[in-house]
Amino acid sequence: MPWSSQNGGGGPWGGGGNKGPWGQGPQPPRGGGGGGGKPPDLDEIIRRGQDMLRRATPGGGSGGGALIGLIVVVFLLVIWLSQAIYTVQPDQRGVELRFGAPKQEIAMPGLHFLWWPFETVDRVPIVEQQMAIGSAGGGTSSGLMLTGDQNIVEVQFNVLYAVTDPKKYLFNIATPDSTLRQVSESAMREVVGRRPAQDIFRDNRAAIAQEVKSIIQSTMNDYNAGLNINAVSIEDAAPPQQVADAFDEVQRAEQDEDRFKQEANQYANKKLGQARGEAAQLREAADAYRQKVVNQAQGESQRFTAVLGAYQKAPEVTRRRLYLDTMQQVLGGSNKVILDKNAEGGGQGVVPYLPLPEVRAGQDRNQSGSSNTNQSTQGQGGNQ
Repeated sequence: MPWSSQNGGGGPWGGGGNKGPWGQGPQPPRGGGGGGGKPPDLDEIIRRGQDMLRRATPGGGSGGGALIGLIVVVFLLVIWLSQAIYTVQPDQRGVELRFGAPKQEIAMPGLHFLWWPFETVDRVPIVEQQMAIGSAGGGTSSGLMLTGDQNIVEVQFNVLYAVTDPKKYLFNIATPDSTLRQVSESAMREVVGRRPAQDIFRDNRAAIAQEVKSIIQSTMNDYNAGLNINAVSIEDAAPPQQVADAFDEVQRAEQDEDRFKQEANQYANKKLGQARGEAAQLREAADAYRQKVVNQAQGESQRFTAVLGAYQKAPEVTRRRLYLDTMQQVLGGSNKVILDKNAEGGGQGVVPYLPLPEVRAGQDRNQSGSSNTNQSTQGQGGNQ
């Protein structure tokens, strides 16, 4: 062994002959009777320990300290480079801080370098983000709101936003996401509180979402938060679970009311159309009658004027013609039996006893028989 003594029989520290590790025998206690040696020197102990460490190191310990120092330096350099070199992704922007104060420049996507630990970087996503607010996104009661007609509704909506100024987003507001959530809830409560429940349920969701978006954007601009609100979408609006049945009954009643109104409007339109058609028909008939009467009157006046002119030229002839025309109009459509008064007997005593109704009935039978004969003849000709 390296520490073995030439004389042999020593301990591991080179002593022998019952000597200690530094070549001295055991010292008697102070005041004892066996001869007194002096205690070991501390510097000597440190020196011998260093010698032993150098002998244990490969190469006699001449370059061991330098190698360890080099390893430590390389390790520290790697750590420093890992903090000093950073990457900004395409959907991010970086804000470098020097002693905690932001720099003027914004780090664009790519590889960048800074003097760490004096400089640090905060990365901010600039893509559109979605914040869900209501029972699905917030607390259990964050979606409960009071409407303008004193009803309670549970609203779930999303806010789509994007960061437009990373420095404002990081340093103008302590907690921008929490602030945006609170502002969004407040804006929705404000708008819903001014409107009836029917608007948020069915009728006017788009207008409500647009108004809420405008309020959120205006408030965040006042805070100088560096955010742009792209859209607000109402995902669901329903009554609370405890009163859902009552709201369903109200909805069914309102639907029945709308249906009855539509049916009444259809009936009214039908009747109104019929009345308008009848009125138009009556107006057209009255106008036609008016035109007919006017034309007849004008024709009669023109005919009278023409007859008057003819009468003034030939009174006797015109008088005779008027008489014949009048008799033709009077007797043309009546039943007549013509007797020749110049026959034998002069026709005296015949007229009172002549059965005129039977004569007329016989004439009618003869006419009907002749018409039936003509029809049968025509039918036979058609069959042939």
